[in-house]
Amino acid sequence: MNFVLSVLGPFPFIVRFIPSCHHSVKKQKTQKRAENPKPSEESLIQTMARRPQAPSQPQRNNKNENQKDKNNNKKNGNRMKSRDAAERAAYFARREAAGVLRQVLRGDATRRASASIKSLVYSPSVRNKKATFALVCQTLKYLPVIKEIITSTAILSNKWKKQEELIYITVYDIIFGKEIGTNGPVEKYISQHKEALESALAKMCVRRKVKSIEDLLPNKTEDMPKPRFLRINTLKIDVESAVKEFSKISTVKRDEMLPDLLELLPGFDLHDHPLVLDGSVFLQGKASCMVAHALNPKPGWKVIDACAAPGNKTIHLAALMKGRGNIIACELNETRLKILQETVRRSGATNIDTIPGDFLDVNPKDHAYRKVRAILLDPSCSGSGISAQRLDHLLPSHIKDVDADASKRIQKLAGFQRKALEHALSFPSVERITYSTCSVHQEENEDVIQSVLPLASSLGFELATPYPQWKRRGLPVFDGSEHLLRTDPSDGMEGFFVALFVRKPNEEIAVRDGNNLRDLNNRRGSLRPVYFPRMSKMFLYYASQMRRNAEEGCVTCGGCSERSCC
Repeated sequence: MNFVLSVLGPFPFIVRFIPSCHHSVKKQKTQKRAENPKPSEESLIQTMARRPQAPSQPQRNNKNENQKDKNNNKKNGNRMKSRDAAERAAYFARREAAGVLRQVLRGDATRRASASIKSLVYSPSVRNKKATFALVCQTLKYLPVIKEIITSTAILSNKWKKQEELIYITVYDIIFGKEIGTNGPVEKYISQHKEALESALAKMCVRRKVKSIEDLLPNKTEDMPKPRFLRINTLKIDVESAVKEFSKISTVKRDEMLPDLLELLPGFDLHDHPLVLDGSVFLQGKASCMVAHALNPKPGWKVIDACAAPGNKTIHLAALMKGRGNIIACELNETRLKILQETVRRSGATNIDTIPGDFLDVNPKDHAYRKVRAILLDPSCSGSGISAQRLDHLLPSHIKDVDADASKRIQKLAGFQRKALEHALSFPSVERITYSTCSVHQEENEDVIQSVLPLASSLGFELATPYPQWKRRGLPVFDGSEHLLRTDPSDGMEGFFVALFVRKPNEEIAVRDGNNLRDLNNRRGSLRPVYFPRMSKMFLYYASQMRRNAEEGCVTCGGCSERSCC
């Protein structure tokens, strides 16, 4: 206080005010104490005694309420976590779907697709397969509509051109889909233009005079449910164990013709099943499984799979051969070669050698291939028999294809198929050859077989009848087409074609080291084609044609006595 007075000495009016304030505050405290005296100990005890005791139940209620609050907080936290997880999953699924869509559209534009939509989605590199598959299929389904509303709103600027496929995926998901997780830069950009896109969509419906968006879609296909076929890899598991395992989830039926094939009810997605992931079971259609069984290679044989990828038939051959012998799997496309190698690795087969190259470049006279006894030829084809399974109806080319363009493509494929089959027939020790396609077109099936029949006959081959109990045979376009086999989607299967060439048992072909001369025995009274090392294999074909003309008469002049016109 003295210190304060010394400091404030020059200001006497303040000095006079401070003591008066101090005394007034002190006086007020004294009055309050007098009015409210401190209760004695006895009065406190009496007061507590008069108060009603708080029941114990409210305390328990408070505990319950606290517990409820904790549970609610946990639920809210779990909801937040699940929502965050769903948003993250949606974010990454869009990126994976965009990568698959990019490959699909580029392959479709060049007509050189490395794999089908399903094969790309269910490759090991894709994690969220179910969401990715749904996004890709739905985006392709709505793609014409998506492109039109994007063009009308002009949102695909140069900045976003490099992410065109991701733009398509995101537009579908935000405009037509669930709109989950819009935190990415592309998602935010599309959300900003959502009203413009929806307005363009509404105008499009008015312009086309349709009542719903579904009416804008160009492809309306109803997929009929088909049974799920499973081929058992007998290199890893026996059929009985597989039947026992899959009986836990569905009714299992063993196929009557193919002993290693099981049939399950439609609608089961088994891509993530442990037996599928470890290669004990492969998801393979029945028609595709019929090819290797038709070839029927024996254990210890040397076999060529001419166009092997994705490898399902290759590893089926290995299982039928009980892992013994040697299978040479040829594949020209690098991307498909990797898929083939992954399939072989998963199967556990150790008798398969994959060769990166064209089957047409394989030299039949090379020492490594002189002992090949069976060839499975499943060349590139139009895939018209499995277009529904491959989802080809979703591709832009399916909409734009004109009959003339499609016909040119089929003719080009048929030319390659014919060359590949002629090449397979030229192997000196081969005994059995299967030619198969997943096409329903006559040009790729019966016409190819008919064109090589003279060459096959001159080399001692004849058409055999795979699965005689099968009713659907080849189209009756030439004598002997009843030996051919067809399957059809109406049978609940893929559309496939299978032909089997077998060398006649009484044909003995002698290969002489000096001149490498092939002499066809038992050809009395007819022209015998001779094969020289440097002569084209087409010599045999033309020689056989000449022999047939000599037997049947001149084609040009209708059988005149003089052959000058021929």
